[in-house]
Parts: sequence; C-alpha cells; structure tokens
Amino acid sequence: MAAHCDCGAPAGPLGECADYYNTILAEEQLDPDMYKWHAVVVCVYLLQHPSRGHEKYLDSQYRWLQFYLDQGIDAVQRLRDHQVARNNHRSRAAYDMSPLDPYAPLPAGGPPARFRASFCDLPYGEGGFILDGHETYGHRMKALAEATLDAWKNLGPGSPSRG
Repeated sequence: MAAHCDCGAPAGPLGECADYYNTILAEEQLDPDMYKWHAVVVCVYLLQHPSRGHEKYLDSQYRWLQFYLDQGIDAVQRLRDHQVARNNHRSRAAYDMSPLDPYAPLPAGGPPARFRASFCDLPYGEGGFILDGHETYGHRMKALAEATLDAWKNLGPGSPSRG
C-alpha cells in the first residue's frame, strides 16, 4: 500500500507534501520571482495540513486565499508588504485584517479528507519547481489555491472530513 500524506494525497517522488513544502521554501530564498507566491504557498499548505499550524489562524489563511483568487498575486504582495510595514518594531500599529473582512469565513466541519490537487502533484525537475518558468509555477499555485478552497467550501453533511 502506498504511503499517503495527512491531506490524503499519495506521496510523490520527493516524498510527502511536507518535503515539497520545505523544498519550495528553500528555493524561494534563492528566487525573488518565485517568492512572490510565498503567502499563497503557506496558506495552501496549512489549510491542507492544519495540524502543522495553529487553528486560530486558519480562518485568516482561508480568507487570504480568497483574496488572492479575487484580486491576484500583485494585490497579495501589496497587502503582505503593508502588513510587514505595520508589524515593524517602530510601528505601534497591529496587523490590519480589514481587507480580508469581505471574504467568507472558514467553513465548520473541516479539515477536508482530500483535495483534488496537493503539493505532491507538483512537477519537480532540473530547475526545481520553476522547471518550466515562473508563469507556469504561478498557474500551479493558483490551481492549488482553488483546490484548497473548493475542498473546504464543499464540506457538509456526508462529505469526507478528518474533523
């Protein structure tokens, strides 16, 4: 029987999703164009593997993904930069989560048992995760975000969940 990740995905050539996630984080450190999807990568990973994060942040991570799919990666970068500036030790301001207020809260009953796309599905080769360019990598991150939101949105009576 094949090994499966916590999110229900079978392990890929690099291992479980955690292996993919950690490799992506390492590659981001060397590639600023890849790093622009960092917030999306983190939110997707933690929503697909909530035991690896903190439950109190899942709602905002869910809203961040909705914000991303609604407004795009450039808007995510602007909001992230705004949050970092507000979190500066010289600033007395706290995080401003109001841009995420219009988005739906995290549905109850999760986490989902499976997602139609996971980190284990990502291709990896010479050039790492950017083997066929940053634009294609961005499309893959968008597909992961959509699969993550869809699985959470579809929770309900009779749907598979681990919760």
